[in-house]
Amino acid sequence: MAAGAEVVDARVVRTRRDVLRAALDELVEGGWDAVTHARVAARAGYSKATLYTHWPDRLALVRDAFADFGDMPHHTPTGDVRGDLVGELTSFRTAMRERRLDRALAVLAERAGPVPELVDVRARFVEEGERPLREVLAGALPDGLVAPVSAMLCGLVVHSVLLRGEGPSDADVESAVDLVLAGAGVRWTAG
Repeated sequence: MAAGAEVVDARVVRTRRDVLRAALDELVEGGWDAVTHARVAARAGYSKATLYTHWPDRLALVRDAFADFGDMPHHTPTGDVRGDLVGELTSFRTAMRERRLDRALAVLAERAGPVPELVDVRARFVEEGERPLREVLAGALPDGLVAPVSAMLCGLVVHSVLLRGEGPSDADVESAVDLVLAGAGVRWTAG
């Protein structure tokens, strides 16, 4: 083992994974008020004392749960701007439905105002989620267009899922990408 390397106990890793998964499950199923040490401990199969040892308050537990949530599936870039944008938005749509990202984002949107400590959590969560899309856009657009185009494309998915109750269709995703690229003057070959 290298000097200064930390030994990680597999039990600690497993406990952390189990507890944070349980906290996220409580969060997306029941909202902010469902995330209590007692409920999360019961769901994860650990004692409340274990939770309090590692997460002294609800905010610490939620903060770490969102950091753990950040391990979202993303599209692997290929260098084809249009295909990569469609792929990343499709991955986002899938995460909204299958990982219940919609519920997590709703809690962050609701709670970041009254709980100022969650403002940074929300900012990091959103930044990490948008990073792959912005990287694809950065290769195709002037700097000043990356943020608004990213917001427009993400907005398609967020709007469809949160306000309509379903993700945008593949055709809607492709049309939005085509419209944005055309509006930004990016040439591509429609396939």
